[in-house]
Amino acid sequence: MNKDLANHLRNALDKRAASGLLRTRRAIERSSRMAVTADGRPCVDFSSNDYLGLRTHPAVIEAAARATRDHGAGSGASALVTGYSPLHASAERALATWKGTEAAVLLPSGYQANHAAIQTIANSAEAAGRRVRFLLDKLVHASLIDAARASGVPMRVFPHNGVDKLRRLLDEAESDELQVVVTESIFSMDGDAADLRALVALKQLREQRHRSFVLVVDEAHGSGVYGPNGSGYAAECGVANDVDVFIVTLSKALGSIGGAVCASADFCEALVNFGRAYIYSTSVPPSVPAALEAALQVLRDEPHRQQRIRALARSTRDALRSANLKLPAGDSPIIPIILGSEDAAITEASRLLDLGMLAMPIRPPTVPRGTSRLRITLSSEHSDEQIDKLVGALDRRTAARASE
Repeated sequence: MNKDLANHLRNALDKRAASGLLRTRRAIERSSRMAVTADGRPCVDFSSNDYLGLRTHPAVIEAAARATRDHGAGSGASALVTGYSPLHASAERALATWKGTEAAVLLPSGYQANHAAIQTIANSAEAAGRRVRFLLDKLVHASLIDAARASGVPMRVFPHNGVDKLRRLLDEAESDELQVVVTESIFSMDGDAADLRALVALKQLREQRHRSFVLVVDEAHGSGVYGPNGSGYAAECGVANDVDVFIVTLSKALGSIGGAVCASADFCEALVNFGRAYIYSTSVPPSVPAALEAALQVLRDEPHRQQRIRALARSTRDALRSANLKLPAGDSPIIPIILGSEDAAITEASRLLDLGMLAMPIRPPTVPRGTSRLRITLSSEHSDEQIDKLVGALDRRTAARASE
């Protein structure tokens, strides 16, 4: 390796380590649903996003295995070459029906789905000679921020759920500029919800004045957990028809891998033509659309999974508050235990691991400085006994550390 590159890489890594921000990978061996082995120690997983246990559902596994046996391990090319099969087309139709949109497009990851959605808006506007501006909730996922920055289009950030500030930003916009509001439905690090009803009310009000905006909602953590048949938080709020573009991931509640954009037929056709993250990526392998359709069927056939995770999220939050832990508002299975410093989060995660529980510390730049935390995530597969053990461990010592 070039010596100058080697030196500056080492210096950068050493600085991260000294500030408690160095990221390392841990090989996790999964022995059964929520039981894992980390660093040679058996423990219960409280860090994955497998909210409904579909990652290990027999029907989902069998669908993926059968598609692999019948069609191969990979798709062989991008979707616009030879990587788009009847399996992909069928899964996209099923996904669109589930989300209540005209069409859907599958992508290799949620990150790429977010990029493709933003690129489609920016690149198609450029082709049509239209100016665009993106307005992002301060706490949206890094992939949305990266996508907006990479588009080269002007962007502004409004305070988390700050609808009043958003209104002012919209009022100051040029009349011929397309405004695009971007939010998550359930925020990935805080576990709270967007005020979708307020956003839609603002959108409808501005439509009456012929100065509306495009509403893009990342439903990565809302899909599967909320709404009829897990169709998402926007559906639960009754505002899905007012959302212009949905982004979903298949790697969380749906138990597989990949992402998708769900929107109008015209938007999805535009994505195929303007979304570079889609155009220049190899299509997902046949196992992915097969697993997706199987997962959607499980959501319809086994509503107890969704009922269980909703009830578990509420009861666990109540128990942690009773143990004097301060939690952000919300009822999602994402429960942040905010500890403040990086060292406090690392120390607490290590203590829980010693007690047989895997809860990963989340530190800057993923979250703002001074808000390092344990990000607890629940699954319908967690037993009551496992939850009781978690709550018992996150008691006075954690509360004391959080208040320091």
